[in-house]
Amino acid sequence: MDGKAFATGVVPGRLGAADIAAGFADLHPVLNDHEALVASDRCYFCHDAPCITACPTDIDIPLFIRQIATGTPDAAAKTILSQNILGGMCARVCPTETLCEEACVREAAEGKPVDIGRLQRYATDGLMEQGIHPFVRNVDSGKRVVVVGAGPAGLACAHRLAMYGHQVEILDARPKAGGLNEYGIAAYKATDDFAAREVDWLLKIGGITIRTGIALGQNVALESLRADYDAVFLGVGLGGVNGFDTPGADKSGVSDAVDFIADLRQTKDMTALPVGRDVVVIGGGMTAVDAAVQARLLGALNVTIVYRRGQSRMNASRFEQDLAASKGVRIITNASPVAVYGNGAVREIEFEYTDDALTPTGQKFRLAADQVFKAIGQSLEDVDLPALDGRKIAVSTAGRTSLDLVWAGGDCAAGGDDLTVTAVAEGRDAAEDIHAKLMAVAE
Repeated sequence: MDGKAFATGVVPGRLGAADIAAGFADLHPVLNDHEALVASDRCYFCHDAPCITACPTDIDIPLFIRQIATGTPDAAAKTILSQNILGGMCARVCPTETLCEEACVREAAEGKPVDIGRLQRYATDGLMEQGIHPFVRNVDSGKRVVVVGAGPAGLACAHRLAMYGHQVEILDARPKAGGLNEYGIAAYKATDDFAAREVDWLLKIGGITIRTGIALGQNVALESLRADYDAVFLGVGLGGVNGFDTPGADKSGVSDAVDFIADLRQTKDMTALPVGRDVVVIGGGMTAVDAAVQARLLGALNVTIVYRRGQSRMNASRFEQDLAASKGVRIITNASPVAVYGNGAVREIEFEYTDDALTPTGQKFRLAADQVFKAIGQSLEDVDLPALDGRKIAVSTAGRTSLDLVWAGGDCAAGGDDLTVTAVAEGRDAAEDIHAKLMAVAE
């Protein structure tokens, strides 16, 4: 550790390039052939496999593991991708410890599940590295569908529609496609520009055009899309960030964790990315953990996550919490921010302990902080949208909204759990419903 690690303020280059590269290395490297065979051999191939039920995309997990075990990993990849076209990214970012692997009978019997996530990555990575796209586009249907949002839900929807022969145009406000996968996930979970490579691979189905720099309600209106296309799918995600009304929260050094993660994902040189010596992250979800861990990996000396409820109620999984702890991140629970101090720039932040009902206890403490990240949730930017259910777009079966021939899915739609894999499932299922509707009209 060099002297710059102890510098006060928000500065770049706290660690050298080699240390940063080592810290941001692949969190779960892909299994080799022998490791995959050993891992697949632990599967019981349950007839009524609970892992399938636990997977939001209903992948036939015992089948693909058996295909790996019998030496046909490309077939395993097709089994996965037929249900989840973003199976490569989901193998990297899914909280498998609370989904398929938590349901695994090996977990119940031995406390160690089959390594489903890494087996999924083994199969999908192998197919992608060969440049194989295992699906064929149907003959042109003559129908045109616009997908707003090039995130997981939009991409899954577009691919399934393209398979059926529909022409699909994807609009996205950002400069690059990928949405959450490109901008919102920790860099050590998606190394080697995987999000962009997966989008390129997905587009091999043909029939999909992506236009970036176009935001709904700013550059294009929903009504014009309804007039110009046969159907509309909204997968706009959550563009807004929840407010932070603590006194002093406008000081320099207080910013949104999602912006920090996006900047880090897009930078070409992490040694040039400034980070504080004393970093405080407010929140209890995956974004909070991603921001905190990455701050540590950039060289922040002291990183603390502060969450207002108890640890058992943190949205970040126990694996994520343990990962943060293993990187030196301290987690404080049952505490809410009450004031930010500093002369222009943040220097300290004060918290007050709360009980499980969020009632203030009167006991306060301060943390040194030259950088504070807010990770207290995102919100839907209500611009030119169908009817809402609470703070998200109201949807019925298969993502149908209050407007005819307009569907929605992913984080912007009500009822989901804000996971990449759930967004993929919702985009896929909406595409099936769109196809059925368009073909029924055609007949």
